[in-house]
Amino acid sequence: MDPVRNPYSPGAGRKPAALVGRDDALRAWSTALQRAERGRIDQPFVLYGLRGVGKTVLLSEFRRNASKRGWIVAQIEAGSGKPLRDLLGEALYAPLSDLARPSAGKRLMKAIRTALSFKASYDTTGTWSFGLDLSGADGGGADTGILDTDLRKLLRDLSDAAAEEEIGLAIFIDEAQDLDVDELTTLCTIAHAAAQDEWPLLFAFAGLPSLPRIMAEAKSYAERFQYSKIQQIDETVVSEALTIPAAQEDAQWDDDAVALVVADSGRYPYFLQQYGQETWNVAAGPVITKHDAELGILQGNNQLDNGFFRARWDRATPAEQQYLRAMAIDEDAGSASGEVAARLNKKPKSLGPIRAALINKGLVFAPEHGVVAFTVPGMAAFIARQIAV
Repeated sequence: MDPVRNPYSPGAGRKPAALVGRDDALRAWSTALQRAERGRIDQPFVLYGLRGVGKTVLLSEFRRNASKRGWIVAQIEAGSGKPLRDLLGEALYAPLSDLARPSAGKRLMKAIRTALSFKASYDTTGTWSFGLDLSGADGGGADTGILDTDLRKLLRDLSDAAAEEEIGLAIFIDEAQDLDVDELTTLCTIAHAAAQDEWPLLFAFAGLPSLPRIMAEAKSYAERFQYSKIQQIDETVVSEALTIPAAQEDAQWDDDAVALVVADSGRYPYFLQQYGQETWNVAAGPVITKHDAELGILQGNNQLDNGFFRARWDRATPAEQQYLRAMAIDEDAGSASGEVAARLNKKPKSLGPIRAALINKGLVFAPEHGVVAFTVPGMAAFIARQIAV
């Protein structure tokens, strides 16, 4: 079939043509937005799960829904080499520019002046210009160099400005497990204050399965946040991720083809998109058959091995790859650190640096004390296919 019309789009954070199986989370977020507009502020949302399950897609959909309601929004990705202060400051520039106007109210003028001072706290050479005369405006003071003080001042003033505009402020943070302890603690503290004092401010975080533990360790009251474990698409609706996009392009899947792709994908959204894309390209159409699906899965696995999995495997040093091979014996269930060490004939303490490096690279995570697991499903099977050297 025509590859130009192919409706499937594997890729990190790319919204699928049919976002299925996430209705509960989207409904809860919509409710939180409406409640915030009425002065009832909900606790932060925390989306966690393995890579490839659609956390970033869902987080971005949260952002789009807030934007449609006219909210001030900023979405960032932690772990990009920049501190939280820089990331948030730059992410807020565009929405503030959109709001800046000569008729802006006092609270918005104050918030813009505070944003300018926040900018100066991390970039003394850069300048922002909103085209407004702020000489008589209140605000500023977000340039002490103390993250908690500066960010609290910025978000409080922005929240007041949002209230003046009868909207809200929403902050979205992906890969939140990569925030440093001080940054995460600051965000938890501000989110707690926002809920207590009813600022029209909502937070949504996304990260690996270790994120709930990391947040609770940063601040104990983070245990009260709204946690959603994002997993495979529910079996009752997973077929729609394939059939709805095809129907939009006047094509259809036969039942056996759908069943085969669903089974081989493990119901993981990324794999569904990859297999769907490859199957579409090999099919003559307009009906996608089981034979098409078999070929599509073969080509999809080849693409996954050479891209999705290979990119992660190649980031590991030879010593780290040995550690990963020892983990792969347990497949995707997770491995006791002591057992991995025994398989490598090493003392657990001597492997601590390797384990830490793999965690820092995002290849493994620690679901609990003394246990490590792969961050992507299917990684163990991929490793088993690699020839040891």
